[in-house]
Amino acid sequence: MGGFLLHLMGFCLGAFMLLVGSATVAPSGSGVRGGAAVIVDGTNPIATTDEDFVCATLDWWPPEKCDYGTCAWGLSSLLNLDISNNILLNAIKEFSPLKIRLGGTLQDKVIYDTGMPQQNCPHFTKNTSELLGFSNGCLPMQRWDELNDFFKKAGAKIYFGLNALYGRIPMSDGSYGGSWDSSNAASLIRYTVNKGYTIHGWELGNELSGSGVGTRVDADQYAADVTNLKFLVNTLYQGFETKPLVLAPGGFFDASWFTELVSKTKPSPLDVLTHHIYNLGPGVDTHLIDKILDPNYLDGIANTFSNLQSIIKNGGTPAVAWVGEAGGAYNSGRHLVSDSFVFSFWYLDQLGMSAKYDTKTYCRQSLVGGNYGLLNRTTFAPNPDYYSALLWHRLMGKNVLSTNFTGTNSIRAYAHCAKGSEGITLLLINLSGNTTSQVAVSTNNKMYKTLKQHERHSTKKLNHLRGFGKKAMGFTREEYHLTPKDGNIQSQTMLLNNKILELDSSGNIPKLEPIEVEATEPITVVPYSIVFVHIPYFYAPACR
Repeated sequence: MGGFLLHLMGFCLGAFMLLVGSATVAPSGSGVRGGAAVIVDGTNPIATTDEDFVCATLDWWPPEKCDYGTCAWGLSSLLNLDISNNILLNAIKEFSPLKIRLGGTLQDKVIYDTGMPQQNCPHFTKNTSELLGFSNGCLPMQRWDELNDFFKKAGAKIYFGLNALYGRIPMSDGSYGGSWDSSNAASLIRYTVNKGYTIHGWELGNELSGSGVGTRVDADQYAADVTNLKFLVNTLYQGFETKPLVLAPGGFFDASWFTELVSKTKPSPLDVLTHHIYNLGPGVDTHLIDKILDPNYLDGIANTFSNLQSIIKNGGTPAVAWVGEAGGAYNSGRHLVSDSFVFSFWYLDQLGMSAKYDTKTYCRQSLVGGNYGLLNRTTFAPNPDYYSALLWHRLMGKNVLSTNFTGTNSIRAYAHCAKGSEGITLLLINLSGNTTSQVAVSTNNKMYKTLKQHERHSTKKLNHLRGFGKKAMGFTREEYHLTPKDGNIQSQTMLLNNKILELDSSGNIPKLEPIEVEATEPITVVPYSIVFVHIPYFYAPACR
């Protein structure tokens, strides 16, 4: 009965907000926009994500990896990352768990030193005459042991990208032909199983789909190789109650190529279709910020998400979609853009948009490394996007709700059922540097009609509620306002509710604490800001 009353009161307050929300009017010419509203349909979810939707990557790039005269990787490779660093450990632990995808451009040139006969263990060496500009590299099993010990301590969920070019031969047209030689991968998986290490997924290849990056593999051959990997995983994990996922292709979306892959992996389909996103162009582009602040440009990637879902639906496959790697700007990003506050506009918009299209997991390039790391590559101190990712992870549940924002196209709005709590969480992103918006939140018309029917014989209750004003039944919501230091969107310092987010003296991540706001007050979204709003009293059947 108590739960019913809580939902009924939430219903009533929703109607109250519909009645009074539009009354917020700002003075003309004040730079404040009144009358903006976000309408959330809480009837049914439009999509679902994994509970641990947020994911980050670790790459193979050696220090010699340079772009446009800048070498932005340092000691952030899987082979040389300082995994004894306490700040790095704490940063991963905060997610409990964080999915981490191990892979990247050079993964297809990695040899696993498992003691196979006549197998060398070379270091990556820069060589412009070689594919992808580097010679083959090697993963020693001692390092693999160290990494697994660290990931277990950090509570991370690991997905490993395998060397899909192993055993293939270069063709005259620039592609690689022949079947994948799975022997080296099998030796690594077998070693991993025997050691008792938990790997949640094995992914075949990196950016070999479609026209590829550096080279490519035809879809029909890739499908045969994925089927081989599926058989390998099923065999080596025989008797396990839960087997690792099989993921592919870890490349850029090409509709015909992906369609063929789905079709030809039957009747042993892969578990996850992974694709990569760098829709902002090269890191050297001086117009990156202009693109990030342009809502029409941000909308451009929606077709990729939509088309992939159509392929999955029409292909009759149980596979789901992941963004397996996304750094926004390729060739290592751009300093003071992809590692600064402004990039959270792009990043959080990507999380919101991809979730709407039933993407289950979104892996950010990178956790550490390049100019787009969630963490600084030398100190491991969080960049702004780390805090954006952590707030999403803690506040946004797996059920995605239909959301419609009216008033300005400069505000991006997304809503999910709240994570581990009643009600919903709303995300508002203000791309405007000039306008503050006063935003009212309301339910959709269908829900309002339901309320009207429910209250048909007790209208006095609603009239009584309307008389409460700011004290509307004592309801409050929690707001998390993110802004850049000194209003500079290229700042690497983020503020939460006007307090600087920084590590304490022991290297611990700061607490992310909200402010409480009366339910009847509009949400104030200042210029160039991001707001997460947890609304526990919002009645949403989708969130039961």
